[in-house]
Amino acid sequence: MSPGTKIPIRTKAPKRFAVGLAVFYATVFSVTGTYLPFFTVWLKAIGIEAFWIAVIVAAPSITRFTVLPFITAQAEQRHALRAALITTATLTALGFICLGLLRGPLAILAVFALTACAWTPLVPLTDGYALKAVARFGLNYGPLRLWGSTAFVVGALVSGVLADLIAPEHLIWVIAATAALGVFAAFGLQPLDAPGTRPATPVRRVALLRNPTFLAIIIAAGLIQGSHAAYYTFGSIIWQGAGYGGKTIASLWVLGVLAEIVVFALSPRLTISPSWMMLIGALCAVARWLITAQDPPLEILIVVQLLHGATFGLTQLGMMGLLIRHVPSHVIARAQGYFTACSGLATSSAAMLSGALFARYGIAVYGLMAVMALSGALVVLVWRRRLQAPAADQPHSSGVGG
Repeated sequence: MSPGTKIPIRTKAPKRFAVGLAVFYATVFSVTGTYLPFFTVWLKAIGIEAFWIAVIVAAPSITRFTVLPFITAQAEQRHALRAALITTATLTALGFICLGLLRGPLAILAVFALTACAWTPLVPLTDGYALKAVARFGLNYGPLRLWGSTAFVVGALVSGVLADLIAPEHLIWVIAATAALGVFAAFGLQPLDAPGTRPATPVRRVALLRNPTFLAIIIAAGLIQGSHAAYYTFGSIIWQGAGYGGKTIASLWVLGVLAEIVVFALSPRLTISPSWMMLIGALCAVARWLITAQDPPLEILIVVQLLHGATFGLTQLGMMGLLIRHVPSHVIARAQGYFTACSGLATSSAAMLSGALFARYGIAVYGLMAVMALSGALVVLVWRRRLQAPAADQPHSSGVGG
């Protein structure tokens, strides 16, 4: 990151606060680590067809641009991020437990959509909670966030082992048990908002959405991150069809996240600007999806998976750096909600379209993902000068209209 956006590490940061946040990050992403590799495998095992799998998996993405922004805005406005995290973690665990009792596609879709209303706000609420701590205590986002990625690896590895030991139709209980751990971790979070933190002049909800620089940030990041839709939806199914076992599939997921962890760990030493991070991430995504579409052998696939450190990791760091630069801290959770909404719109659209394309063209669906990533790169290139400008150069000193 450039000097203007680098987040220093300060020894004055409360250790208990940092530890509680790191543990919660770990539980949040351990759920994702068990969900992504094998949720679709569970759906297929209980007899759900490819079309319905794509529709069901798209449900979380749809909630990201409908319910999620409302939840993040209300939690921040009421200074209740911790309470919101406890509530959403509890509802998420209950939702996955209920899913394990269902078998019909319509019932699963309905319950999963309700579960997603609680589950999808967890990451933006946690990121908003973390970025407020960044502004207040001087914590470094990258090293803190890597505990979430590490937990994803552990969750995927455990799921991979269990996938070879238990019947696929029981994999849902692994996800539910992991989600239950998040409930306990949520109660370990420390209160963040203190009296007197509310700005003197309230910020209108639409102010962020009227700032063209902010819109460029979330649109570019949404397209790049959304280009992972086919990978998240059909990656494990494609690898399973190619004859890979549960351990190999889990290892491929883990390999990508290990690359992501390395990027997060090294982030304090990176000197490239946030906009360059996003551009590199987008171009690596284009290459990654074009190669994956050729159904490469395992040796090449292993190398391609390492690009996840750039396609996801660098993109995430770049977006966070730009948000720190252009968005005031008292609306950072709301900004996270808007980004997740934009990403959700892109991901849900790509997931549903990829379902139709996968049924007809198979692995060639990754070509659509390459087009999405390229579109994100073009947005960064067009807006690069504005994105690199310091906040003071924006129409408002905070970088946000208000």
